[in-house]
Amino acid sequence: MGFIRRQLLKVIKWDDPTKDTIVYRYPMEDRDEIMNGCQLIVQESQVALLVSGGQIADVYGPGEHKLTTNNMPILTHLASWKYGFDSPFKADVYYVNTKQFINMKWGTASKIAMRDDYFGLIRVGARGTYSFQVTDAAQFMREIFGTNKDYRTSALVEYFKSIIVSNFTKVIGEAKISAIDIPAKYIEIGDLVKVEISDDFDKLGLTCAAFYVESVVLPDVVEEAIDKRASTGAMHGAIDDYTRIQTADAIRDAAQNEGGGLVGAGVGIGVGAAIGQTVANSLNGNHNGNSNPVTGACADCNTPLPQGAKFCPGCGKPVVTNSFCTNCGNQVPQGAKFCPNCGKQI
Repeated sequence: MGFIRRQLLKVIKWDDPTKDTIVYRYPMEDRDEIMNGCQLIVQESQVALLVSGGQIADVYGPGEHKLTTNNMPILTHLASWKYGFDSPFKADVYYVNTKQFINMKWGTASKIAMRDDYFGLIRVGARGTYSFQVTDAAQFMREIFGTNKDYRTSALVEYFKSIIVSNFTKVIGEAKISAIDIPAKYIEIGDLVKVEISDDFDKLGLTCAAFYVESVVLPDVVEEAIDKRASTGAMHGAIDDYTRIQTADAIRDAAQNEGGGLVGAGVGIGVGAAIGQTVANSLNGNHNGNSNPVTGACADCNTPLPQGAKFCPGCGKPVVTNSFCTNCGNQVPQGAKFCPNCGKQI
């Protein structure tokens, strides 16, 4: 017939089948034209842009829009339609996703330097996730995707990484957080980085909806210091119990030694008495650091007896001291000539 039949678009709609498409240009063939009164359907979390002659004309939010001169003020002006139009017209339609793109990954390609008050200059690595969304579709088109057929999140990942890592380095340097305390400050660090990158995202017509630090890789020496601090914290407050258990175990092992009690275990009477005193002090909570420790109580008035006392400071009576059998370690009453336990002569 010698002519190409024009295809008149009566309905324009885009159902996004992907999870990573930010911008999609509606497929307009060379012969495709938009019909007067065409229905432009924009779904939730979408924005549609009409582009004519390389210029952004009208922007439409979610809903059904009938394309006429009444709701295309900019395009009507660009096309010089003074009294409305009756014939089809040419224009490109771009859909922009305004939903949140979540679980975007970021991380340092190499470790970054930071100064720590205790460890000096150290190098750390970090990684995490973030989410973003388009808040100004026209600005995003002008600054980023231009007139590409479509635009996906993969095209922005590396660019976002450079923005994030540079601002993460800045935050770590200015926050002056000790390397040991960094694992407990992930939320605070993430909030600070989110604030820092907001200006860079805003210039692109975007906003960072969420930012998270998942891990910061510290040098081995710092990791060891954290482990030691955790161990010390676990022992804090339980050191008395630990001492009591260790002392009780030592006495038990000595008593069970087949060589003959405390002496057979290689400890003398004095050491045995010292162990007994340690147990008494631990059980009685005697940790006052007194330079004249108590060694017992008076048999008559029960007054505590200072170490080495020969007379009771309470009643004045002579202190009755008992000895120990050198064979079995059993206590021997004063004046006894034989051990009442094993019968050995004292």
